[in-house]
Amino acid sequence: MTPTCFKVDITDNIAHIILSRPEKRNAMSKEFWEELPQIVADIDDNSRARVIVISAEGPVFSAGIDLAMFGGGLSTITDKNHPQYGPQFYEGAKKLQRSLSSLEECRIPVLAAIQGGCYGGGVDLITACDMRYGTADSFITIYEILVGMTADVGTFPRIMNHVPEGVVRELAYTGRKMHADECKTHGLYNAVFDDHAAMMDGVMEIARTIAKNPPLAVYGCKRAITYGRDHSTADALDNIAMWNMSMLIPTEMMEAMQAKGQKRDGEFKDLPKRTG
Repeated sequence: MTPTCFKVDITDNIAHIILSRPEKRNAMSKEFWEELPQIVADIDDNSRARVIVISAEGPVFSAGIDLAMFGGGLSTITDKNHPQYGPQFYEGAKKLQRSLSSLEECRIPVLAAIQGGCYGGGVDLITACDMRYGTADSFITIYEILVGMTADVGTFPRIMNHVPEGVVRELAYTGRKMHADECKTHGLYNAVFDDHAAMMDGVMEIARTIAKNPPLAVYGCKRAITYGRDHSTADALDNIAMWNMSMLIPTEMMEAMQAKGQKRDGEFKDLPKRTG
């Protein structure tokens, strides 16, 4: 597959996925929603990298869902009274949701690097990532309210994990911009950088640090954190005990400790390729 919306580079166990429609402000077209999960699946299923970094070309990270999507992207039926309109729209919305959920469900960490504006569907995208970093001039906006919509691709279930409820409600009801300093204050951003070059240097350094760690242990962390977020403490404790009972590998632990003691990079096994 040759992507039309993205550029992909894989170097030193880091997969860099770049939104590459700057002339359209990286608006999320029909092809975007099809290509993203395919790219992520190829990286994850074939163990082609240990970390994913998502960034964008141009002055804007993403203008959100391409307006062309509203001209039949979710439903080819325009009559809301038609008995097939609702089911078709529902399945279309679920497809978009699944596309971004691929970032959360893949086995490796996903880091988002955000410059300029991040509108609507772009917020859905970055909240599905493990961590977010922004330039000083960046901002997010739950823009859907300003075009008469309720955000439905993933913003609310995920942003509530990072930002206080009252702030989420204000953003959703007003459509106002939340700038980088406020994103950092509320915990949506891990860090803020002066400019795009500094951000990419910083994010890639974090990615390199992650990529040096045992992939199975990193996978376990991602799975345990996501599971714990969505379940009770008792369930999460039982889940991690079962996970380590099955997945804790003494040889990987020994290599990690020896590498640390010898001040060298560890030599760890990649995650197995997925066959199902």
